[in-house]
Amino acid sequence: MLADGSARPDGVAAAGGAAAGELAHVDGVVHVDGLALAARAARAVWAKLADRPLDGRPPTAAALRRLGASFVTLERAGALRGCIGSLEAARPLYRDVERNAIKAMTDPRLAPVTVDEWPDLRVSVSVLSASVPVPVTSLEDLLACLRPHVDGLTLVAGPRRSTFLPAVWRKLPEPAAFVAALLRKGGWPIGRLPPGASVRRYTATEFTDASGREPL
Repeated sequence: MLADGSARPDGVAAAGGAAAGELAHVDGVVHVDGLALAARAARAVWAKLADRPLDGRPPTAAALRRLGASFVTLERAGALRGCIGSLEAARPLYRDVERNAIKAMTDPRLAPVTVDEWPDLRVSVSVLSASVPVPVTSLEDLLACLRPHVDGLTLVAGPRRSTFLPAVWRKLPEPAAFVAALLRKGGWPIGRLPPGASVRRYTATEFTDASGREPL
């Protein structure tokens, strides 16, 4: 787990969400705003690859200028090429997206994204809700309260932290498998919660940039 909260989601376009009154998303981030964020992420990647200045002018949508947390995922031919994100809102959402897009290009787990990959690169943005604590003390309690395909999950114990976005449910649809992989990712035994574990959950809405990709 990277310090700023990376994960390996596999989802796309406007998926995920919470029931009314639960874990509200960033206020006012509607579909058109999300698509604008995804396009902004793609422009940030393009500017970096083309060695051009990034047009970082603030967007007109007020929701995108509020503090927000996001993940940016880069994929090519179905293979992950980078995923970097923020679990807590620390900067305006549009700036968070631009920052994470550029950082995802050099995800330390993977080879850097290259110019040749640009025409086939898929750029997705996940906008995160604020996280809330999950007051559980056992693995059984956690499995019982999870909401498949809705909950993103963060587990912290000691110096280690591990998180999965809600999109990971698509690859791991069973709660036991989802949590086991999260524990494995954090370096913990999979049969129980680690001592002193803190668990939080959040939701996310995902958007994918659908614009064409011309070679650089």
